[in-house]
Amino acid sequence: MNDENAGMLTDLYQLTMLQSYFEHRMNDTAVFDLFVRRLPLARNYLVACGLEDVLHYLETFSFSSEHLSYLRSLNRFSDAFLQSLGSLRFTGDVYAVREGTVFFANEPIIEVIAPLPEAQIVETFIINQVHLQSLLATKAARVVTQAGGRLIVDYGLRRIHGADAGLKAARAFYIAGVDATSNVLAGEVYGIPVSGTMAHSFVQAHDSEYDAFRHFVETFPNGTVLVDTYDTLAGVRHVIRLARELGPAFHVTGIRLDSGDLAALAKASRRLLNEAGLTDLKIFASGNIDEYALEELVQAGAPIDGFGVGTHMGTSADRPFLDAAYKLVEYAGVPRMKFSPSKTTSPGRKQVFRKLVNGTAKGDVISCFNEKLSGRALLEPVMIRGHRIEPKQSSLNDLRANCSNNIHELPQSLMKLGAADQPYPVHISPDLLALQQAVRRRREAKSD
Repeated sequence: MNDENAGMLTDLYQLTMLQSYFEHRMNDTAVFDLFVRRLPLARNYLVACGLEDVLHYLETFSFSSEHLSYLRSLNRFSDAFLQSLGSLRFTGDVYAVREGTVFFANEPIIEVIAPLPEAQIVETFIINQVHLQSLLATKAARVVTQAGGRLIVDYGLRRIHGADAGLKAARAFYIAGVDATSNVLAGEVYGIPVSGTMAHSFVQAHDSEYDAFRHFVETFPNGTVLVDTYDTLAGVRHVIRLARELGPAFHVTGIRLDSGDLAALAKASRRLLNEAGLTDLKIFASGNIDEYALEELVQAGAPIDGFGVGTHMGTSADRPFLDAAYKLVEYAGVPRMKFSPSKTTSPGRKQVFRKLVNGTAKGDVISCFNEKLSGRALLEPVMIRGHRIEPKQSSLNDLRANCSNNIHELPQSLMKLGAADQPYPVHISPDLLALQQAVRRRREAKSD
């Protein structure tokens, strides 16, 4: 998808609503909140990601003449409305939490303030981008935590659901603390370190495993060798034989295990390597690894120095979606809220304050926008009148540091893989509660 097509990446009902807004001249300022209604089971926190793509989309939003021709062919829209779409641009303001910020259920992470049609039409794209990237950044943060400082490489591209998702995922993973990616395009586009070894097909293409290792090392002297195509420990012995034959010219940095009992194989491989004097050779492991497998490997004392994590992280396999929502909370200066059971929203513009005690987050308060409460305010202006506030984007390393800092501020009880015994406390300020009650009373009065 390119920038020229982004405006069309929407749901049809956004356009049908826009035509009705157009016909009834509903163009006053609206406020929409993006939030997640509830934390998925076994997720004690979420990591915000995807804002950069949202801001770029908003700055470049438009409908081309080709788009308008297609919409005209649907025979659903008036010529006057389609003509108005041709000049539609996003002119509003955006407040958001920084990418890498930890957040919790019902906390707004993006707030859009713009004329109603502009704020409405961007809903689908905003949810699409922030949902995916926040989902994957959260999964990656859990993986990084369980790795306990060991190297983590993203191997997810081939099984992630689509090319755009694969590219955005690598960025989200890096912000969440993953060290490198196998995704070459992500390396070029985002400057993420790239990493890779070899595939089993390389070994199979040779008449002997030893010849495969020798040829690879001749081409990449500092490479990592995949040893489990046939018999893992036999593969390790071939590496040892190669080291003896090459002597000082041997510069291989590691071996990779990709199947079997990784803990037992890593221990046996480490023993063979140490006995051969190859104590500096690293052991890297991959193959159906996620945070749960990492917890087991670390607890088993597996001497593994780094991990390639693919399918489970790239699809957030155990929790593949978030209950993300983008809801109207104010229109024409009047606070609005939704009353549907289990989907009630809070009205009006908001702020979120995080209280820290000795560097540990103790709780958040969701407040009205103009309240001044103690703690760190999480929502900050990132776009004014349709243009991003300079600098246009934080560096990936800054966002990565922000995520790391946010994770380290959390109580240790939230680091467990299962549900925390005590969920992180998020409160509604008295003023926001009073506003909710006032809006409810107003609605009930109109229903009488």
